[in-house]
Amino acid sequence: MLVHLSIRDFAIVDRLELEFGPGFTALTGETGAGKSILIDALALALGERADAGSVRSGCERAEGVAEFDIAALPALQEWLREAELEGDEDRLLLRRVIDKGGRSRAFINGTPVTVQQLAAAGAWLIDIHGQHAHQSLLRSEAQRTLLDKHAGLSELAEQVAQAYRAWQRLVRMRAEYEADAAAREAEREQLRWQVEDLQKLAPQPGEWDSVQSEQSRLAHAASLIEGARVAVDALSEADGAIDAQLAAIASKLRALSHYDPALAEPAALIDGAQAQLQEAASDLRRYLDRVELDPERLATVEARMEALHDAARKYRVPPEQLPALRERLEARLAELDAVADAEGLRAQEEAAAAAYRKAAERLTAERASAAAKLAREVTAAMQELAMKGARFDIALKPVPEGSSHGNEQIEFLVAANAGGELRPLAKVASGGELSRISLAIQVITSKAAAVPTLIFDEVDAGIGGGVAEVVGRKLRTLGEERQVLCVTHLPQVAAQAHRQWSVSKHAVNGTTVNRVTVLDDAGRVEEIARMLGGIEITATTRKHAAELLQRGAARKASKAKA
Repeated sequence: MLVHLSIRDFAIVDRLELEFGPGFTALTGETGAGKSILIDALALALGERADAGSVRSGCERAEGVAEFDIAALPALQEWLREAELEGDEDRLLLRRVIDKGGRSRAFINGTPVTVQQLAAAGAWLIDIHGQHAHQSLLRSEAQRTLLDKHAGLSELAEQVAQAYRAWQRLVRMRAEYEADAAAREAEREQLRWQVEDLQKLAPQPGEWDSVQSEQSRLAHAASLIEGARVAVDALSEADGAIDAQLAAIASKLRALSHYDPALAEPAALIDGAQAQLQEAASDLRRYLDRVELDPERLATVEARMEALHDAARKYRVPPEQLPALRERLEARLAELDAVADAEGLRAQEEAAAAAYRKAAERLTAERASAAAKLAREVTAAMQELAMKGARFDIALKPVPEGSSHGNEQIEFLVAANAGGELRPLAKVASGGELSRISLAIQVITSKAAAVPTLIFDEVDAGIGGGVAEVVGRKLRTLGEERQVLCVTHLPQVAAQAHRQWSVSKHAVNGTTVNRVTVLDDAGRVEEIARMLGGIEITATTRKHAAELLQRGAARKASKAKA
């Protein structure tokens, strides 16, 4: 749930701090007062696109900070943990900054993130229905996406898309093979020779470094043996060896420490050095037992180095990359061998087509069931929105060859009047009817959404009177389950809200700024009266406003008793 929004220098907003609560909150005010600006600022904090024009005139940058209670969103909490973006317990802070040059920065719980990460977090939290949502609903793609999302079919739809892409890849592979068989055969023959050559050589990962090291050791074996023998003699075996000298010095110091204890510590350090020296001498003896002159092994190693070097020169790669080259050539040859088998390739294509059809048919069945249910629910909602006898339906128009979206195209159909012919939503003539249908769809689909906060930005445009009151009731009912914010010009809608904010703009020092006032009961009466219209607010208008608010309160009380 959204609990706090801080806005700085965004559009006509200078500084604004808003505290949010549960239920249905209505944002009202004169046209142009900046109601939708608040929603735009929140969208900025949620990762929506923004530009330099969002920065208030004369300011360096705009900033939006939104705080959320995420106690009821364990999946989001887990996502934050995996991304190492945890903040305070059960709290999430989203921040977005955009400067006057158009550069944007995003933060989650104080940690810099990409705008994509900010948007991913925002998708868990808020669903915004804009005032032009009905326009997007006219597009077939938007209709399909809405149906799939509402029915929980997004994952299955993605599986269908992947299956389709896999099928089409094999279709292209077969077509390429048939169109360029001669060239492919020539490439296959060359690759076969190269792979056989490298398989005979059998270069191993890390082998080049290993043979280089061994060659260096074998080539300098005499010097290594001589050096180790000289060191052993000097340390412990020759006359006057360092070991004996250290032992004598340590013994002398220990004897003198009886007269001055300060000499005991140097004696102990020398004892330690002697022990390390003896260990080094022992290691050198073991090295001498192990190392030997081996001309035959040296010749073998040098021959292997030459073979690897010759192959590297032939294939124009560093010697250490020969194993990786062999793998790449083998993989390419295997791919061409598979493609060269026309029948095998055709079988793969048919198997991929069958996998796609199976997934697509399942998606079709799920869509058909979900479409019928959603159509009934939207039709019922339309009756409540002064569209008696109107019908809503969802057509699944077959796509014979299939597509990445499945075996059908989704199309929303409407009959605005009783007995009327179902027609595509895009061809509904009345803007008011389109607004009501859109609102019905949005309210119903929002009920199934997982996000805790729903925002409606003037989605009630084009309706009024009793229909507006019905809309307000629907939003209030929705607000009893979720946090709902609605920007509205309709008093009937605002009167149904649990709380109401008035948005206004004022001139301060020659600059227009935005203000938000939390209305008490008396303030709500005045604001609703203003919304009811008229140059002068009369006692009658105030009485009507009070009645609207009382009906909303009475509805709440009756539901509480029930």
